[in-house]
Amino acid sequence: MTTARGNVTELNLYSKELSEEIKMLVYLPATFSPLYKYSLLITQDGKDYFQLGRIPRLADELLERKEIENTIIVGVPYKDVEDRRRKYHPHGEENDAYIRFLAHELVPYLDEHYPTFHMGMGRALVGDSLGATVSLMTALKYPNTFGKVLLQSPFVNEKVLEAVENFSQPHLLSIYHVIGQKETEVKTTDGSVKDFLTPNRKLHETFEQRGFSSFYEEFQGDHTWKYWQPDLRRALKIMFN
Repeated sequence: MTTARGNVTELNLYSKELSEEIKMLVYLPATFSPLYKYSLLITQDGKDYFQLGRIPRLADELLERKEIENTIIVGVPYKDVEDRRRKYHPHGEENDAYIRFLAHELVPYLDEHYPTFHMGMGRALVGDSLGATVSLMTALKYPNTFGKVLLQSPFVNEKVLEAVENFSQPHLLSIYHVIGQKETEVKTTDGSVKDFLTPNRKLHETFEQRGFSSFYEEFQGDHTWKYWQPDLRRALKIMFN
């Protein structure tokens, strides 16, 4: 039996916050109807999640088996490595503006044009590496807008740990968090080599201490899509069951 395929279209939205047009990908389930309400998953690294992560095919399969709830997936791509760093890195020049774009421009647009649940727990953010970092920082800033965060090998520094420690409403967020046990020497885009594992363990401890609802696992692998892609199946099933 072949799985019914959802529909992927392009969406262009001009961002005043970023002074640029953002070209996005939108996945609608095969059974999409404006008569139903849908959860929303916004992916950073949009093209990567749609192509390397194969998230539309995975969603088709999980929806057909009724293993996840009705979900619309929006992929927000980056232009290049520099653009990604400017927007996703906690110290990136456009980081604050990009976070405002997600909360103040993208969500209102999607809520207006699609039959979405207008509440935090109906919306999730996902990303890998720096994409995971900006997803977490956005949810910490706007927990009533984004109630779920899926973190695949996030970059974690003092600013991130501090934001989690100082967050006063852990009950508003649900976290999915994985990191590879071989992520001790990750080559980053600025050419340096960083240990991702140790700060991620500290991040997990902080989630626990602060009383966040969180799933955590260390997988046997490194900082690549070879491990993030198969992990997505469980991530979606846990966060959208």
